[in-house]
Amino acid sequence: MRLKNIAYILLMATALAGCNDTLDTAVDLSKVKNKVEQPLPDRIVAEMQKKDMPRNSPIMIRVFKEEGKMEIWKAKADNRFDKIAEYDICAWSGKLGPKVKEGDRQAPEGFYSLTPAHLNPNSKYYLAINTGFPNRYDAANGRTGSNLMIHGACSSSGCYSMTDEQILEIYAFARDAFKGGQSTVQLQALPFRMTAENMARHRNSENIEFWNMLKVGYDNFEVTKRPPEVNVCEKKYVFNQQISGTPSAAAACPPMTTPPALAASLATYDKDYKLAYSKAVDKLDGKVWYEPTEAERKAIVADKRKGRDIAYAPTGSSLQAGKLVKQDEFEALMAQRLNKQAKPAAGTMLASARPGPTASGAAAKQDRLAATGSQTAAVMPGGRSSMSVTTAMNAGNAGAQHTAFIPPATAGAIPVPAPNPLAYASVQTVQDPSTDEKKKPFWKLW
Repeated sequence: MRLKNIAYILLMATALAGCNDTLDTAVDLSKVKNKVEQPLPDRIVAEMQKKDMPRNSPIMIRVFKEEGKMEIWKAKADNRFDKIAEYDICAWSGKLGPKVKEGDRQAPEGFYSLTPAHLNPNSKYYLAINTGFPNRYDAANGRTGSNLMIHGACSSSGCYSMTDEQILEIYAFARDAFKGGQSTVQLQALPFRMTAENMARHRNSENIEFWNMLKVGYDNFEVTKRPPEVNVCEKKYVFNQQISGTPSAAAACPPMTTPPALAASLATYDKDYKLAYSKAVDKLDGKVWYEPTEAERKAIVADKRKGRDIAYAPTGSSLQAGKLVKQDEFEALMAQRLNKQAKPAAGTMLASARPGPTASGAAAKQDRLAATGSQTAAVMPGGRSSMSVTTAMNAGNAGAQHTAFIPPATAGAIPVPAPNPLAYASVQTVQDPSTDEKKKPFWKLW
């Protein structure tokens, strides 16, 4: 009997070890008495101990639209960040590219700063964290939108929507980090992992100029394994710069320099990247990446909706639904897409052919943060950074294999501070996002 019990425990441990990105069976929500204070699961706490991560150390959130992944990175005792959790995004609407205006159903892309005020324990979608859109970059470039969240319920109209089980964990990560003194959590919302292969595959996108700007921040994180300091000037992002004076989002950038140690590491990283990019472009000769529509993404995960409420609307991964095709096949697919859009039936069919607001989208208009304390304050569209307007280019996206570009082993040579520069702000006081620039950049603490 004892052997049978031991075997059962080992079997359950094995099953739980692989459920980090699909949490539907990890938590019985009916047994959660206080979702706002629900502790992180024991399996994650054990992993944090193994990685030498203090329970309340700072976190960073990374989103990759195309892959449909959300990652939680957490600071270790040496102040570098390591990935502690990864989730499949249940639903995101629109296509690759930034959010530009209210109603375009685009999920935002860029660098955002989340404060305790962005946590919404009273969301209609179980729990929610406001993305901070529009931030200073968005505002400087005339971009509009509101109530863009990371939330539960798996239904999106411009949000990054998770399952309720997933958002329960993600919310707990943020709550614990704020309790530990972290004043702002960085959200990096990116179109895809910005490897040489992926950048080559999307090199002809109309968004490539914007993505090249985001890639600078992505590279800084890959090299330092620390969230980059983000500022906005000349209506564009700048990362990890020593700046003379106070930058203004719309005005010319003041004099600024990159710290020498960081500049050297970035130069080495970029040298290897350019070599990998050149090889990727050669490999893509004659091939184009077909980016799927939202409907095509939904089709590949239609079986996930079976037996669930109609509002539950997973959208699937662009990476799974898209494909590499020859140029003539790509043109045929695009023509077919345009043909479908141009042929709504007459009469009542005309109205039904237009995509209406989802249950999530309609209710999101009313989903405000409750002003009942530092963690339930009203929605603040704060944030430090954002994206830039792109130059319209050829709509064809060139394709590549998804071999990860491995950065050189230079990151370890970059010094890190002993104290945690992202912590020590009281969670009892909601920080004004406009003061983000005033905190001392991490390289000045070396």
